[in-house]
Amino acid sequence: MMVALNSVNAATQASPALLSAGGQKNIQSAGSSGGAGTPFSELLNDAVGQVNQLESQAHSAVTGLMTGSGVDVHQAMIATQKASMAFELALAVRNKAVQAYQQVLGMQF
Repeated sequence: MMVALNSVNAATQASPALLSAGGQKNIQSAGSSGGAGTPFSELLNDAVGQVNQLESQAHSAVTGLMTGSGVDVHQAMIATQKASMAFELALAVRNKAVQAYQQVLGMQF
């Protein structure tokens, strides 16, 4: 359960980074021929790292709520929802990548 929350946190943080203008620029330049943009694998690694960071933030918020160290219920809920959404986004991206890979394998040359 904790691993899932960590992944959700990273995905939530990754989604704004991937959708930002800088993220779009990097994706476009990486796809162009001769571009010196960020490799796709590096973008994925950053996104997974951000999902992990969101999960750790949610974990610390929930721990703070349970120990009574000044974390409000709404702060903990927002952090866990961010982590959950980020994980769902990362899972959807992974599923699409696996689906594309399976389609390539099914091609006849």
